Amino acid sequence: MMSDATRPEADEDVLQYPAPPPVVHYAEQALLGALLLVPERLKTIGPLEPEQFANTAHSALFAAMHTVSPPAPEVHRTSPVWPNQLLDAAQPQARALTASYLHTLISVCPTDAHAPAYAQMVRSGHARRVLRQHASLLAQAARTPGPDPARTVLTRADQLTVYLDELATAFPSHPGSIPRTPAAPTSAVQTSVEAGDEERMLLAAATAHPEALTRMRWLQETDLTTPIHAALFACLTGLARRGAPVDPITVLWEAQQRGLLHDGFGPAEVLDAVSHPAGAPEHWGQKVLQRALLRQAEDVAARIETLTADEATTVHQLATGSRRALATLSSVRARWHQAVGDTSSGTRAATPPTAQTPALRAAARAGPAVCHPARPAR
Repeated sequence: MMSDATRPEADEDVLQYPAPPPVVHYAEQALLGALLLVPERLKTIGPLEPEQFANTAHSALFAAMHTVSPPAPEVHRTSPVWPNQLLDAAQPQARALTASYLHTLISVCPTDAHAPAYAQMVRSGHARRVLRQHASLLAQAARTPGPDPARTVLTRADQLTVYLDELATAFPSHPGSIPRTPAAPTSAVQTSVEAGDEERMLLAAATAHPEALTRMRWLQETDLTTPIHAALFACLTGLARRGAPVDPITVLWEAQQRGLLHDGFGPAEVLDAVSHPAGAPEHWGQKVLQRALLRQAEDVAARIETLTADEATTVHQLATGSRRALATLSSVRARWHQAVGDTSSGTRAATPPTAQTPALRAAARAGPAVCHPARPAR
């Protein structure tokens, strides 16, 4: 009678995934199976760290392989010393790990000679997960107000850029995969009471002090969240750049000429929006621009998360697509630095993110993840 430790269900406890598991799970199994079969393959797989495994039991087993010395080849061929020692070393960190699962790993390895390719697949899976984590942190920084949200967001963006530099080096382009470009998520601009109030204060302050508009070329109408506020800001900048007089009446006339007046938004609403100034236009403009910066950062994070969700996209394509997404943040970032008088607009994070590993820098030497199984994995 089969014991609980050897039932197939016991092996499923180690998987940690809903059915079906991701493809990288099978790569992790094949790699560990190859190393259980032929411990000498550890010297051929290139730089790989335990934390690069998605499965914690696999990570614990691989870590044990770096702490337990394999037996002599002649002993390994005749005795299960190596698997037993690994199981003893790994079980304190992964109690679901069983002897039967180690046998499963061995049985599903198609060819132990392909261990370097399996290792590169594991590295690729880890790179995808870390990139998704960077995007999540960027989105979190954009959504969570703090004492200096713009600086926090730009620091996250810098860390993401450093990581993308490493990915581009570690995973160079190679033929064999057809690029897939998932559709970018479409997100409507979300307004709020606070954003609307700030935009109205900007319009009133700029109407009272139109000379400031010539110094505020860093602010664009697309930075405003409310369409009618954006249209009125365009009226103001149009008047100022033509050298025309600017006051509530001239703004009202300009709004009429641009066809902005309609039922529900007539002269009274225009005059109310551009009157009652308080504060300097630059102050309110910076608030509006900061909100636009955070909004753009959140959109970039969503686009990168969409890229990482497409498993058919290679890591090199992920790095390229993420760079393109980040480029949309660059123009807003440059205008933000102009607005606040920051001269460090080109500065990037000097310290790489902690999620990086030396394995990424050397992964390029391992070659692309290409495998031709000798028999189908079970």
